[in-house]
Amino acid sequence: MIVPVDAIDAILPQTQCTKCGYQDCYDYAKAIKNGEKHNRCPPGAQEGADELAHLLQRETLALDESCGKHQPKQIAWINEDLCIGCMKCILACPVDAIIGAKKLMHTVIEEECTGCDLCVEPCPMDCIEMRELPLQKQPKFLSHEQNEAQKNHYRLKHNQRKFRMKQQKAAETQKHQQNIERSNLNIDKKAYIQQALANFKAKKKLD
Repeated sequence: MIVPVDAIDAILPQTQCTKCGYQDCYDYAKAIKNGEKHNRCPPGAQEGADELAHLLQRETLALDESCGKHQPKQIAWINEDLCIGCMKCILACPVDAIIGAKKLMHTVIEEECTGCDLCVEPCPMDCIEMRELPLQKQPKFLSHEQNEAQKNHYRLKHNQRKFRMKQQKAAETQKHQQNIERSNLNIDKKAYIQQALANFKAKKKLD
């Protein structure tokens, strides 16, 4: 039975937390399709692993706790009194859920945060903590429609960020190449001038 990657990805919680060992949910979905175990997603819980097993017609596996234990969903909270505006959390966030500017206070948009906790470790001020969401906002208490809408939103935000980062990298590469070309051009000009001067001096000696 051939299962599309998108069908596997649709079951994953779209936290983009990398706890499975892959860079995002879609990469993990591709790995599962290619034979990776389907029980490496702590946010998806045992229910997610069981749903994947059913979809893929594979054996039911206990959640692999070497990737982390399942916990109620949390979101990041920044102590704004300690924040120095270093932007490291903004760069780490996979869904652009943190707003702020360099040397200015940052804050988390609660509705956008997937609870991945990737922003916690890079913070040099240790001013970010994960706070558990109220019961009524936990994924298992959302309706199927609400849960799917939330996952789709997280996926969209992550893909938009990936596209933007790819564009930025391409622009930086192009700029770097242009700088090299300008540098080579300047070297060629310098060599041309030096050779012209040498030719002029040699001709003057002959005269």
